Amino acid sequence: MFDLQQVINSSLSLRFVAALAQRLSSRAGYRVADFVAEQIARQRNSKLVWAVRANQWVVTGEVLRGEALDLVVRTTFRHWARCIFDLYHYIEDPEAAKQLIVLEPSFQPLARRPEFERRGGCRGLMIVGLHLSNFDLVLQWLGGQGMKPLALTIPDPRGGRRMEYEIRRRTGMNLIPASVGAFRQAIRHLQQGGMVATGIDRPIPNPEVSPRFFGRPAALPMHHIFLATKAHVPVIVVVAHLQEDERYHVFASELIEMDPAPDREVAALRNAEKVLAVAEKFIRQSPQQWSVPLPVWPQVMDLIPK
Repeated sequence: MFDLQQVINSSLSLRFVAALAQRLSSRAGYRVADFVAEQIARQRNSKLVWAVRANQWVVTGEVLRGEALDLVVRTTFRHWARCIFDLYHYIEDPEAAKQLIVLEPSFQPLARRPEFERRGGCRGLMIVGLHLSNFDLVLQWLGGQGMKPLALTIPDPRGGRRMEYEIRRRTGMNLIPASVGAFRQAIRHLQQGGMVATGIDRPIPNPEVSPRFFGRPAALPMHHIFLATKAHVPVIVVVAHLQEDERYHVFASELIEMDPAPDREVAALRNAEKVLAVAEKFIRQSPQQWSVPLPVWPQVMDLIPK
């Protein structure tokens, strides 16, 4: 059996999607996106669909069964497909993309924050994002508008991930694949007053520590906590939500300070869970706009209702 996720993430598939999205109108593109999403959601035995099913089961309270859970999964894939269409449809047209993006008052101070080189003595800032709605489009558009945090990405991107990496670089994002050297660079950047951005909800294999997320231990990274603690800077959660006006609204949390503790591992876990508690509130506002293609809670995979 073919690996659905591998096919979707291949560079060939992404090139086809990008080319198609740039040629179709929004109306036609959304119809195609809905059709493709429905076909993917029907592949219930695939690892991709099962992961999304498990993740949605947890974030919706672990109560959904049967058709109710199927509907949530289909809605999640349809939103995901729409976001991918919008990303590649507008990626070469920042003026058109601007009409789709609303910077909410909570995000405005961050948008106006000047480059760190001109800020003498200003504290750095650790920006963390989620796979919520079209955060990718928002981040790339902001990069084109001059907001250029040092963005940590997955290490050694390949295939479709490599293609995404190159596209993001062309749109002006300041990217660096995660590594020990990249973390050192990020700490220096933060200590000089700069901003560093990274995702926090893409699961990692065999984590040493699993912070609680939606009430369960999750296989999530904690590098953002390490960086913020080492550089003595706060964390801020930034998200995008598609709202009824069919525009992506961008929100930011309050600054989250890192609390000290005699035991560094205990402190790291507590701080990670403090940040994830803020992330939970954003996800609960529109859970079907949260789409992570890997199991965030591997231990629940066998518990998911058939």
